[in-house]
Amino acid sequence: QVQLVESGGGLVQSGGSLRLSCTASEASGILHMGWYRQAPGNQRELVASISSTGITNYEDSVKGRFTISRGNAKNTVYLQMNILKPEDTAAYYCNAVYGVGPYKFDYWGQGTQVTVSS
Repeated sequence: QVQLVESGGGLVQSGGSLRLSCTASEASGILHMGWYRQAPGNQRELVASISSTGITNYEDSVKGRFTISRGNAKNTVYLQMNILKPEDTAAYYCNAVYGVGPYKFDYWGQGTQVTVSS
């Protein structure tokens, strides 16, 4: 069973920065990793993702402010969040999708809270 361990959430003032980290227990077979977030009463939404080849994708509201990157070992993903806004407040979840032959497997972290005060 793959485990994802997240860190880096917290409380920050509007305009500040935070960096989230996520490490997967298994490095082999990762197709892509990403960060999702869910605010109370809202659906979980994709914030940013990065493929095994380094292709990135961002939700429109975070473009230019957030940057997703991978560590050298490829089983760690970071989310650098700058110019944070109160509307970025949410629980942030790391996601990893693995491919084994024709099958794909989805894994999630436990979530880390990001709170941005105005």
